[in-house]
Amino acid sequence: MKTAYLVLGNGKVFKGKQIGAPGKCLGELLFTTNMEGYLETLTDPSYAGQIVIQTFPLIGNYGVIEEDFEGKSALKGYVVRELCDTPSNFRSQYKLDEYLKKQGIPGICGVDTRELTRLIREKGVMNAMICNRIPKDLAAINEFAVTNVVDAVTCEKEAVYPALGKKKHNVVLIDYGAKRNIIKSLCSRGCQVTVVPCKTSAKAVLSYNPDGIMLSNGPGDPAENTFAIAQIKKLVGKVPIFGICLGHQLTALAMGGRTEKLKYGHRGGNQPVKEAGGRTYITSQNHGYAVIADSLKGTGVETFVNANDGSCEGMTYPGRRCFTVQFHPEACAGPRDTGFLFDKFIAMMEGNNNA
Repeated sequence: MKTAYLVLGNGKVFKGKQIGAPGKCLGELLFTTNMEGYLETLTDPSYAGQIVIQTFPLIGNYGVIEEDFEGKSALKGYVVRELCDTPSNFRSQYKLDEYLKKQGIPGICGVDTRELTRLIREKGVMNAMICNRIPKDLAAINEFAVTNVVDAVTCEKEAVYPALGKKKHNVVLIDYGAKRNIIKSLCSRGCQVTVVPCKTSAKAVLSYNPDGIMLSNGPGDPAENTFAIAQIKKLVGKVPIFGICLGHQLTALAMGGRTEKLKYGHRGGNQPVKEAGGRTYITSQNHGYAVIADSLKGTGVETFVNANDGSCEGMTYPGRRCFTVQFHPEACAGPRDTGFLFDKFIAMMEGNNNA
């Protein structure tokens, strides 16, 4: 293995070994706390423009299983403590290093991911570069910004996914970087799902005569998606709407609310979320921005909060048949802790306004 370096925007350098694709990459450095699910992380479009640190020390031990992919890989780079070169799993198809090479993702192993994680928790998310030579000038690193990433990860054209069993509902899913398991969760509940690109107008969405509209997860700063926000504003109140992650943030902005960037975000499969009423759920999350609940007073009601930092994790909009969550109910963190939210969406489409 060649020597590689992880160079942070503050000038700190971590020396390790090159994995994955040759060459260098530049991105926003952040960490995820998942103990497993590295394949879902690598194929989650919400990581577009980012270099991901896995806090769990051994990655790649069950190889690559394409059936578990959530979408097309969009992250910039990958950082691990130890990369397993001898995966052991009856479903494994090939090694993780081979996957990184195929996808053109540079990576680095043999670095102290614990120190990196502590640094980001203290200083906040920062830019970084994976390279073979340490640059003398850090300007390019610090000037990098994650922009226009939703347009980069959305689907190119519509696609229709049939319901499993008898078709009960017609759902349009607006793809801002959707994970495949959202589609599977709807199809398994009798929904035919029509996935459309992020630039689809509200008029075009309604032309499908949907029983409900799903707003997907996705990457980047929600506020820059002005077209999507304008379309959601036109859709709210027309048919039942369920938003996840970026969909949650875009809905809040469409309803007159505000969002803010978190110091280091919430990423991992062990994020505790407290429901109004007292119950706490363990959730899967991947986001760097949060909705400011107080900015929606009189319009929306906060339904979930993050048990660690009190940030908004869910909103409902009374009288508008619309609710959203920041976490991923399709990701099965518990393993089925918050899957009931899809059932709530189904009930809403069936005319139960108290769902």
